[in-house]
Amino acid sequence: MTADFWFDPACPWAWLTSRWMLEVQKVRPVDVRWHVMSLAVLNEPKIDEVPEEYREYLTTTAWEAVRVCIAAAKEHGDDVLGPLYTALGTRFHNQGLPRDRATIEAALQEAGLPTSLADAAGSTAHDEELRLSHKEGIEKVGQDVGTPIISVPGPDGDEVAFFGPVVTPAPRGEAAGRLWDGTLLVAATPGFFELKRTRTAEPSFE
Repeated sequence: MTADFWFDPACPWAWLTSRWMLEVQKVRPVDVRWHVMSLAVLNEPKIDEVPEEYREYLTTTAWEAVRVCIAAAKEHGDDVLGPLYTALGTRFHNQGLPRDRATIEAALQEAGLPTSLADAAGSTAHDEELRLSHKEGIEKVGQDVGTPIISVPGPDGDEVAFFGPVVTPAPRGEAAGRLWDGTLLVAATPGFFELKRTRTAEPSFE
């Protein structure tokens, strides 16, 4: 099974879900195919409604890493997205490094990519491709979600897509596999839309 996974590297919850998916690959016959989505693009229609401090982030810094990811995929192929996401996410979330050019360049270097791709952070040259990638993911689940989005083949051959799961910390080993099994079960149930409770813990990157 191929699981298509849409991420914004800036989101800590998507990061935890992505680390869970890497665990799932170890215990279930699943391959992850990575795609880029953008919290900046997602929030554009309601930008005036978000708190001022978050609005400033969404209109500036939130564009940078996703633009670099899209540029890297365009110039070097989609297969670079997984290693680049890991390099960026480890620095952003686990290490708490600033989301600046130096951090992005270090991630690019770790992923075996030219550091010149960091130039894309401040450029609109690849925004059309970014919006198309975002649209591909969001059209599978609807507008009232965030990142990540996961899409898999359903039991009847139809596509099944969902937001999340939102989980902390990322389950390991067979616990990751059981969560995957359960997620697929509910997501593939006709008419099933939502299962949610209030988050009572901050993201844990242990």
